[in-house]
Amino acid sequence: MGCRVCTAKSDLLRLVVIEGFIVPDPHGRLPGRGASLHPDLACLELAERRRAFSRAFRLSGPLDASALRRRLEAERGGS
Repeated sequence: MGCRVCTAKSDLLRLVVIEGFIVPDPHGRLPGRGASLHPDLACLELAERRRAFSRAFRLSGPLDASALRRRLEAERGGS
C-alpha cells in the first residue's frame, strides 16, 4: 500500500480498522476489510503521505495509525 511494490503475501502485514484505529492483524483473522503493508516504518510513512489508508479501507475521515507505528518501531528496535 505504501511503496506499491508487489511481494509475497507472507512478507506483508495485514491491517484492519477497528473503531477508527489501524491495527495490525498478523494472523489474518480479524473481521473487516483488510489492507497489506510492508512491516517497515518507511512504507508506513509513505502510505500516510499518500493518504492511502482512506482509499484502501474505503473510509472517509482520519484514521489513527499510532498503534501500528508503535508496533513497527518496537520491531525495528528489537531486531
